[in-house]
Amino acid sequence: MKLAPVARALAARGVRHVVVHTGQHYDPEMSDAFFRDLSLPRPDYALGVGSGSHARQTAAIMDRFEPICEAAAPEVVLVYGDVNSTAAAALVAAKLGIAVGHVEAGLRSRDRTMPEEINRLVTDHVASLLFAPSREAAENLCREGLSPERIHFVGNVMIDSLVATIPAARALAAPRAHGVARGEYTIATLHRPANVDDAATLCELLGALGQLAADGPVLFPVHPRTQARIRTLRLTVGAGDGVRLLEPLPYLEMLGLISDAGLVITDSGGLQEETTWLGVPCVTVRPNTERPITCTIGTNRLVSPHREAIAQAARAARAQRPPTPPVIERWDGRAAERIAAVLCDGARSG
Repeated sequence: MKLAPVARALAARGVRHVVVHTGQHYDPEMSDAFFRDLSLPRPDYALGVGSGSHARQTAAIMDRFEPICEAAAPEVVLVYGDVNSTAAAALVAAKLGIAVGHVEAGLRSRDRTMPEEINRLVTDHVASLLFAPSREAAENLCREGLSPERIHFVGNVMIDSLVATIPAARALAAPRAHGVARGEYTIATLHRPANVDDAATLCELLGALGQLAADGPVLFPVHPRTQARIRTLRLTVGAGDGVRLLEPLPYLEMLGLISDAGLVITDSGGLQEETTWLGVPCVTVRPNTERPITCTIGTNRLVSPHREAIAQAARAARAQRPPTPPVIERWDGRAAERIAAVLCDGARSG
């Protein structure tokens, strides 16, 4: 989703670009409707790297990406976010002498036990162009000694995707399809190892969702990792306690539900941003966040994985819901245009 706005902005300028899909979920038989609905460009290459340890996954991406770089000889390799493919592709390009542009540069949780934090640090320090989503992210880069000439405050490309897709998402009327009323239900997503791998923590979180269901339906699209843990531990959660377990939902349907939710409980990074832009109260079950602006300006609050703490945070979040969504500088749906201007025109975006 982060790639699509930049790909469109570059295409509008007639810039030739090659799209490489590094993950495990690309299916070449996907329908045209899927790409159209999500505004996703079709990959020119799919590396087919599946799951595995961090070392195996990173090594496989580097091994398969290097020949593509050598054949395509790009002027710039753009990488997105903070996953293993971000750091792997950045390292390959940098060692080949190809400029690296990092979209979402400068995000920091300051928690080096998170693999994503290591990926962010590595990528930013080999990148030639650092596209920061917020002024705070740009300041992080400056504090780490990175040259201001490399840093461009362009805004948040996730919001570009959100602006482009929210009309179609709302047109689905997802709450009605799930039999819930606007603003009167909770959406929950939980998948991080720290939350779902430990039996006691997962039991506590599921108990918290059961408590929240006393105030209205809780829709819980269950991540495959979390599904596996629930089965392995033989935990009971579901209709009996008011929590509705759902299969993972398509992006547009999920976005439609989030946009009309009364509350979101999550440990996701992207949902912190989406709920902030939408003005939906969000409780994030994590000790820290690489997106602190969602807490200082947005609708997000961090909480420990304990049912009473979650219940208290949920009550406060609902009570303090802003009358209108907060406005964050350059979260305006035009970040991709600024990135394209830097790449194509040599523009400064500070």
